[in-house]
Amino acid sequence: MRAAVIEELNKPLVIRDVPDPDCPPDGAILRVGANGICRTDWALWSGNFWTGGPSVKPPFVLGHEFAGTVMEVGRDVRHWREGDRVIFPMNPGEGSCEMCRSGNQQVCEHVDSLVPGVSYWGAFAEYVIVRFADVNLVRVPGSVDFVDVAALACRYMTAFHGVVDQAKVRGGEWVAVYGAGGGMGLSTVEVAAATGANVIAIDITDEKLEAARALGAVHTINAAKDQPTEAVKNLTRGGAHVSVDAVGIAEACRNSVLSLRTRGRHLQLGHTTAAEKGEVALPIDVMMVKELEILSAFGMQGQRFGTMLNMISAGRLNPGRIVTRTVGLHETNGVLESLETYGPTGVVVIDEFQA
Repeated sequence: MRAAVIEELNKPLVIRDVPDPDCPPDGAILRVGANGICRTDWALWSGNFWTGGPSVKPPFVLGHEFAGTVMEVGRDVRHWREGDRVIFPMNPGEGSCEMCRSGNQQVCEHVDSLVPGVSYWGAFAEYVIVRFADVNLVRVPGSVDFVDVAALACRYMTAFHGVVDQAKVRGGEWVAVYGAGGGMGLSTVEVAAATGANVIAIDITDEKLEAARALGAVHTINAAKDQPTEAVKNLTRGGAHVSVDAVGIAEACRNSVLSLRTRGRHLQLGHTTAAEKGEVALPIDVMMVKELEILSAFGMQGQRFGTMLNMISAGRLNPGRIVTRTVGLHETNGVLESLETYGPTGVVVIDEFQA
């Protein structure tokens, strides 16, 4: 099969033929229909993950945000067959640990060994292995294009889980989104707007802010021109009910917390890079006096996709609008490099693998 291979960290990926994968007894092999290029891919490729976070060793194939068609299933798989169209959540579970048994496969105690494109070779390739298929795979309706749902496997599902399940956003609440123009940010804007919230999008370019407004933001703030926390407080007459760091840098996280009204909820969706070393200083006294809540989200369990897919079928959500560009495998390097400076608006998806 063709794949984009890391031969050396922080050097261009090499497009070449690699051996086809072997199917594990509990898993399946998918033909990749579409794969989103995520800033996590950049962090792994460049060696810029947070301190103590995952790392990869060349040769390696990235790609964890994908949808595709089942080509083969292992002997222990009962619920899937060749030809099924599926999404694989990027942080799967193995089904038997305490977290999985409580219905929280997205924080499985064994996730470190289960993530395609992080733990083992991923979907910057024609085919990819998935583990524990019966526990994790989610069916994609035949009428849905793989490009439109690839981001569901990572950024979009994380935004949904964070907004709906963790922060429990309610209609009429004010929601501020920092880093609103990236894939995670735009997903958060659309999901929060769909709940009936009043969304304020914060980013540093007018292009990204225009994209956020098109997805439901009622106000935008260019943080390169205006002081964002004061602007949020003025717009909301006291602060947001929920504020989201969708980017993972220290300034965005701190500003998100400082944008909250008393008893507000901060939602962390972006992970840090090597620059932050996994830690961010926060105004702890303000958080205590105002009784602020600190929440986070890391993906979403497969059985929770039903609600999100129903909202998509009803037209209340449209993840395809987050996709701003599709590329071939041979164009992956340029996209990866641009992610260092948060370049792309929305999600860029690989949909051509015969480079």
